[in-house]
Amino acid sequence: MRKFFSFWVDPSTSGRSMGCVLACVCLCLTAAAKPNSPPTAKDSLPPSVSVALKQANIPREAISILVRPVQATPDAPLPMARLSHRASAEMNPASVMKLITTSAALSMLGPDFTWRNRVFIDGPVKDNVLQGNLYLKGSGDPKLVVERLQALIEAIQQKGLREIRGDIILDGSVFDLPARNPASFDDEPLRPYNVAPQGLLLNFNALLFKFTPNPARGEVQIDSEPPLRNLQWSTTVPLSQAPCQDWRTQLKADFSNPDFVRFNGTYPVACGEQKWPVAYVQPQSFAPRMVHALWQQAGGKLVGQVRDGITPARASLWLEAPSLPLSDIVADINKFSNNVMAQQLFLSLSSQQRPGQFESSRAMVLQWWRQNLKDHALPVLENGSGLSREERSNAQALGALLQSGLHSSYASALQNSLAIAGVDGTVARLKDRLPQSVAIGRAQLKSGSLRDVASLAGYVEGLSGQRYVLVVIVNHPNANAARPALDKLLEWVVKDDKKS
Repeated sequence: MRKFFSFWVDPSTSGRSMGCVLACVCLCLTAAAKPNSPPTAKDSLPPSVSVALKQANIPREAISILVRPVQATPDAPLPMARLSHRASAEMNPASVMKLITTSAALSMLGPDFTWRNRVFIDGPVKDNVLQGNLYLKGSGDPKLVVERLQALIEAIQQKGLREIRGDIILDGSVFDLPARNPASFDDEPLRPYNVAPQGLLLNFNALLFKFTPNPARGEVQIDSEPPLRNLQWSTTVPLSQAPCQDWRTQLKADFSNPDFVRFNGTYPVACGEQKWPVAYVQPQSFAPRMVHALWQQAGGKLVGQVRDGITPARASLWLEAPSLPLSDIVADINKFSNNVMAQQLFLSLSSQQRPGQFESSRAMVLQWWRQNLKDHALPVLENGSGLSREERSNAQALGALLQSGLHSSYASALQNSLAIAGVDGTVARLKDRLPQSVAIGRAQLKSGSLRDVASLAGYVEGLSGQRYVLVVIVNHPNANAARPALDKLLEWVVKDDKKS
């Protein structure tokens, strides 16, 4: 409070009485005008942040900031913001929108919620042979990756089913989704972040290529996972002495053929070992190819084919395998900003009683918001991942979401899902940019980045021991140059034991 009163005392006044009177009058007027509103901070940016924004050619009108001490208890008055700059401005927060999806899901479903991946059969099994079809019914599980699908197939076979005298049918009907062009967002259909959600999503519909240089042979070994039936790729290319810059371009990759991935260039030996995730060029055939390959790899026999279809009511349950718990899923979504996992989770909210749809999930999240954050503007939702030009919220509302999360039944799961500044996830690079930064290890954050958008939101621990909620959003064509300004803001929040 000392800073607040000193702001209102006129230093030219000969006595203290006038300053005190003015301070009291202003406080009373503020309280009378908005009895339920929290006190606000002076709208002035820290000098270091202003300088960094100027260097990036980003005007102060393009940034929105809220820095507020955390609320001691759910019923305690909201503390005065340490910094509030355009905090009510509607902005595109990019992947910071995932905080809304994950908070709503943790609240509605609970941190221990699991998806049920089920296997059905429609015929008898004798001597390890199924006389009929096997159905793999998807649940919307956001992380049914290669290792977990291998374990599921192993469990099917260990229970006594090794040969199928029919088809393996993949059922993704838990979601009701229109067809989507993976190039529609930014004309980059092979970027994994553009993978569309599916009721039965396997390994994020993406291949991972691994490059291991072998200098003795003058070539790089290229491996790929997961296995896909009838997929081949160039297994080696020559090494080069070129600098390790834009090594992916130097490989001259051609992903256009769903049966053969070609690498026609060279690989710089200076790059060492690298990995390259790529969305599969033929999304609709990824799951059938993967299941077929893994079934045969495990020693299983299949007379028919692997295809999409619907599980009939007459089919009987053969096996059920739960997913990872929601708390683990949320950690992947927030720490690593996985877009398709966020959309899987968003759709799962409306898929518990009927096929999941974006429209239904939007209605559910907005209803949850009205019940839990009724004093704050409703967000504009599209797919719940932040991979959108339409989604909107504001720093004040997102700050309230974070405050609310600290006093919720899912507080631990939400906090543990955030990346630690300079340590892991999408904010690990702070240590590369500023190896001696005072903020390293002192903030749990969700970052966001799109063309024209840069954002951060989460919890920051000051050197004084005080904890803060931080939300900062930049919407500007130069947003990709805003990271130094965001770093400076983060350090300013941490350095709360010094006059600023």
